[in-house]
Amino acid sequence: MMKWPTLLRVHPNAVVGPLERSRWYPLFHLVWLLWMVAAPWYVDGGHSPRAFVLTFASIALFLPLYFRAWYGDSRRVAWNTVAIATLGLVMIPINTSWSYIIYAAVLIPSCTTPKRSIAWVGALMVAFAAVATWVGFPALVTIAAIVLCLIVWAINLMAHINHLHDAALRLSHDEVRRLAATAERERIGRDLHDLLGHTLSLITVKSELARRLFDRDIDGAQREIVDIERIARDALMQVRNAVTGIRAVGIAAELASAKLLLETSGIVLDYRSDDLALPADTESALALCLREAVTNVQRHAHATRVTITLSREGRLALLAIQDNGRGGAKARGNGLTGIDERLATLGGGSVLQSEVGGTRLELRVPMETTLAAYRPTAVLAA
Repeated sequence: MMKWPTLLRVHPNAVVGPLERSRWYPLFHLVWLLWMVAAPWYVDGGHSPRAFVLTFASIALFLPLYFRAWYGDSRRVAWNTVAIATLGLVMIPINTSWSYIIYAAVLIPSCTTPKRSIAWVGALMVAFAAVATWVGFPALVTIAAIVLCLIVWAINLMAHINHLHDAALRLSHDEVRRLAATAERERIGRDLHDLLGHTLSLITVKSELARRLFDRDIDGAQREIVDIERIARDALMQVRNAVTGIRAVGIAAELASAKLLLETSGIVLDYRSDDLALPADTESALALCLREAVTNVQRHAHATRVTITLSREGRLALLAIQDNGRGGAKARGNGLTGIDERLATLGGGSVLQSEVGGTRLELRVPMETTLAAYRPTAVLAA
């Protein structure tokens, strides 16, 4: 991997973001410095050495400010942006170019809250208009420059708001998983306390009794030892069952994760369910298949809406995932093959219908007939 120069190393809290590919984004915009370099040719017919010297001196000052604004600690981006804006205002009488003002407008959304950035860019435009009027810019040129600055500011403001929204969704997703993990740990603690507390106490009592009977009633001691062995085997079986339940993945948790994942991509999720009681292994298999199906939709379908239904057809549980994406899938990839293999172990299978305009994936597995208050919808509503 290419090593970045010291000036371009990205701070963990940088505006540009942690992704390697996003680091190139600010570099592409340096092309607008060509406008700054060309402007001195129009000052006194290109016969002003002072304009050329000061222009290149300003660029040498601008570049560190610019790189620190994008790649440095975002808590200091406001100071760098103000410095760039001030440099731009100072250079207008010398260079006649407003390139630095545009760069400052691009950075303003990252300096403060969206509402306050309106005041920031407004103050910058007022200052620019005042300097441009003092220098003698034609009114049409001044208006065009202000409109251009406002356009790039608005574009970056929308991108910044979307970034904040995505970050909030990711935090919500992490919070859901954290709360689920916390609840699971609490449940495990209760289960182990209820399961092992009484059992270990009983084993302790019977062990003490067997030790006391060993010298005077060997048969009684043997009966107690046999009981201890039986109790220990029962406890081992219960612990294994508890571990199986711990490892099981619930549909409700997967639906909550799916909702956050799809909403992050701008996809609306609808969910409908009958009240079903599913065996732990069946629910776990369906939940894992649901995860794979939703991931496929998010990556490949280009959909705007997904509908998930959990219903009962005779002795089968039916989980259907339908989207309004591009459809037209012809072959089953590794994801669908894995879904089929997982369902086959339970005696189930899947049906894929993919036409132009949408895809429907149906997962069918045998189920128990007992109805229960199983309502994952509550998780989505929360």
